[in-house]
Amino acid sequence: MPTKDNYTKTLRFSAETDEKLGAAAARLGLSKFRFFNLMVEYFYRTRKDPADVNDEVLKKTMLKNHDTYVRFIRAQEDRILIPLSVEMGRMVASQIKIIDSFNNQVLKANRDIIAGQQAHSLQVEKMAGLFSERLDDRDSMKQKFRYILNHFYKAVNQASAREKELLLLETLEHIAKL
Repeated sequence: MPTKDNYTKTLRFSAETDEKLGAAAARLGLSKFRFFNLMVEYFYRTRKDPADVNDEVLKKTMLKNHDTYVRFIRAQEDRILIPLSVEMGRMVASQIKIIDSFNNQVLKANRDIIAGQQAHSLQVEKMAGLFSERLDDRDSMKQKFRYILNHFYKAVNQASAREKELLLLETLEHIAKL
């Protein structure tokens, strides 16, 4: 890149152009010489037409790139996004069916368990009632035992030795039934 020390050519332009060149260089914090050299390098590398203020080439390139991106996105949408969305919808629907089925089975199992517990509770209550009917209270047992013992005593006094043994066995059977 040329420096101020190796001037080989002279360029002439109007005072108005010099003002614009100075203002543009000052805005970027560059000298007019450095700004001019960078400007030439920019147009040389980018191959842009400085006379094309609207930069039609850039617009066409960007429009072409935009169209390419849009085609790419549409292709991806057709190949990946739409099938993925359909599969996700099917998966969600199947998950909902699985959850509903699971919930129904759990609810049915819970109902069966509750019904079983209620039936068991009724059986326990019934058995408790039977046990309470079979078990007499303490006073009732004492009274029955006194009756058996009193009967045995009266019968023993009036019986022979052989009858006493039979009477004793019969009394023991009555006590066992208590």
